Amino acid sequence: MAGTGKSTIAITVAKRFNAKGLLAASFFFKRGEEDRGNAKKLFSTLAKQLANKFPQLAASIGKAIDNDPDISEKVSSEQFDKLILRPLVETGLNHKVRMVIVIDALDECEESDVKVVLRMLPRVQQSHSLRLRFLLTSRPELAIRSGFRSESVLYDNHQDFILHEIPKPVIERDISLYFNIRFSELRDERSLPPDWPGQETIQVLVERAVPLFIFAVTLYRFISEGRRNPARRLEAILADQTTYTSKMDGTYMPVLNQLLAGQDEEESQQFIREFKETVGVIILLYSPLSKRALASLLNVDTNEIENRLMFLHSVLNIPHDSDTPVRMLHLSFRDFLLDPKKKDTNPFWIDEKDMHAFVFHQSLGVMKRNLRKNICQLNSYGTRRNEVDDDRINEHLPPEVRIP
Repeated sequence: MAGTGKSTIAITVAKRFNAKGLLAASFFFKRGEEDRGNAKKLFSTLAKQLANKFPQLAASIGKAIDNDPDISEKVSSEQFDKLILRPLVETGLNHKVRMVIVIDALDECEESDVKVVLRMLPRVQQSHSLRLRFLLTSRPELAIRSGFRSESVLYDNHQDFILHEIPKPVIERDISLYFNIRFSELRDERSLPPDWPGQETIQVLVERAVPLFIFAVTLYRFISEGRRNPARRLEAILADQTTYTSKMDGTYMPVLNQLLAGQDEEESQQFIREFKETVGVIILLYSPLSKRALASLLNVDTNEIENRLMFLHSVLNIPHDSDTPVRMLHLSFRDFLLDPKKKDTNPFWIDEKDMHAFVFHQSLGVMKRNLRKNICQLNSYGTRRNEVDDDRINEHLPPEVRIP
């Protein structure tokens, strides 16, 4: 399920196996990002990491690229065959130790690509030079489940581990451990009392978070973010006794309600309107944009975007600079804001259809302000796209008007 800690586990496993010299490669899918929302770069990325890890494979992979310089643009099955399977089969590595490849969030890959990936991976068993195992994490989406069933002959030796079926006491222990470590670090950073916030308070937070690890992370980020008083932030969380219909509400509503504290009705309405404009664009875009590009799309100053995002670090990944994309921390935030069941109960609810229309209208404005004849100042109107240097495109075409 969403928020159970799949990516946290994948990252931890990758780091541990890498430290032991047992990580062969890794890839982390992320829906909505051009290079990570599909399998277009999956096998070329894994091949590069395998070549770095095993120099014996590098020559065979390099030969495949020399024979087909456009291999990275070919279909995924052909990339897998030429960049991974053939080098593994043809190279006499004779590596006895079993290595691991970590692939995270397969459900965030395009569905058509998922079927190809699940069909390709078991074929590495044809190789006797390098023994590979794959750790895949995913939501239990239909395409994933049916993919394993359709390839049942190849996946006879696969094992499932279902995070949301872990016994509740185990989850409580893990989340409690997380809170204790984080609050210990926060006490040292902020010179807080050694007994703050106390085991009873931590237990309350644990009960609110179980069974979803992402909510524990979100609660802590909200309490500890920026220069705000963590004790007051914690009090705000504890004081919110509203009975929510889901864990998602119980985590995100206190965070968002705090944004309206101390504002009158007019200020609150303006804030909510700006929130929906800005965050609505962020959660719906196919490819994430930087603060500078968001400002251009919304036709406001970059400083205005900075101000709008200032208090959203607990739910968004907001970089310090203006040219790195702003991203969601977790897809559950998008699900929460777009849930049609919350239309009448959540003041921050975003109408997906209306927001798409808004983005369309703003995109027309961006194109009107930026596009012009021979925008890249080429010498010939007959110049092909693949003949235009990327640096020239980056110089003349801002991110918000490029096609991903």
